[in-house]
Amino acid sequence: MDMLLNVELWLVLGLVLALAEIIIPGGILVNLAIASFIVAFGVGFNLLTTWVAALTTWFISASLLLFVIYFFTDKLFKSGQRVDNVYEEVDIYGKEVLVTETIGPGQHQGRVEFQGTSWTALSDGSEISAGNTATIVCKENISLIVEAKK
Repeated sequence: MDMLLNVELWLVLGLVLALAEIIIPGGILVNLAIASFIVAFGVGFNLLTTWVAALTTWFISASLLLFVIYFFTDKLFKSGQRVDNVYEEVDIYGKEVLVTETIGPGQHQGRVEFQGTSWTALSDGSEISAGNTATIVCKENISLIVEAKK
């Protein structure tokens, strides 16, 4: 294991990893290469005198570089990705629907036409006749809760 205290080994490893980044892009290999150069520096100046210290330094510096460089590049290069609203209940609130099957009174289910398909619907307890329009109040499981349009 004394070969791990060879400066040339760490320099060659760093160079190979840096060149491999050209073939396998992603930034990880550059972190490992920089960590190898850090260990070569430590071994060259007798700051790292055991193979355990050399490997520990390599693992810790590679991990720290991974986090530091990730946060730096994340701030510097903003993503073009956009996250839209994932809560469809917010988007459907207040939309008008056509009642296709009488809803109510009470807990009697009916049907409404919404977004090109037929949905099970419940009302606030009042009866809404087929052919009328209603407004969506909320969604409960797979049923829409509607109220008569005023």
